[in-house]
Amino acid sequence: MANSTKLVAKSAEDLAKRGEEPQPTDAAAEDAFRSILRWIGEDPNRDGLRETPQRLVRAFREYFCGYDEDPEEILKKTFEEVEGYDEMVVLRGVPFESHCEHHVAPIIGRAWVGYVPSRRVVGISKLARVVEAYARRLQIQERMTAQIANAIETVLKPVGVAVVIKATHHCMLSRGVKKHGADLVTSHMLGVFRDNQMTRGEFLALVNSDDKG
Repeated sequence: MANSTKLVAKSAEDLAKRGEEPQPTDAAAEDAFRSILRWIGEDPNRDGLRETPQRLVRAFREYFCGYDEDPEEILKKTFEEVEGYDEMVVLRGVPFESHCEHHVAPIIGRAWVGYVPSRRVVGISKLARVVEAYARRLQIQERMTAQIANAIETVLKPVGVAVVIKATHHCMLSRGVKKHGADLVTSHMLGVFRDNQMTRGEFLALVNSDDKG
């Protein structure tokens, strides 16, 4: 993230004029991680931890690389030569890893993404990339579910969009209530998936059959 190319470049002067702070450097992030290590009672200078701040900077850059992705831009390359295909397109069980914005704890889950094209379709890898772009940010599952569906609707303008996410939240596994075996299910339905019970039922049947399999 630090030193990465941002979608909208902001100079230090522009940020200052708008009252925003400039992007912290890698060195500043490493210092912050050293402070946290000291705060938990560790010695960041001992052999096993000496390189941990640098490793954490690299890891966080990977965990949150979605901030450098534009999901709508990912979806813009579409295909029109589909011989009039106008039935449901469903990508099932896309695995993802995210982090909750409340405790920065892992969210591990899968996403089911479906749409009914009006005229154009998009490569299936693009749907997976949109899931990844939103997952690789600090998230709450409800918002992520809506973001995926809204991006597809905005760019493809399909007849309908449906997204279901099932995920395990480590913020309730390793801390707090410590309840294992529970997962959170969220859905966001637009267009024909919201208005037509049969279409919605067909999509949910595909979700549930895939989940059992």
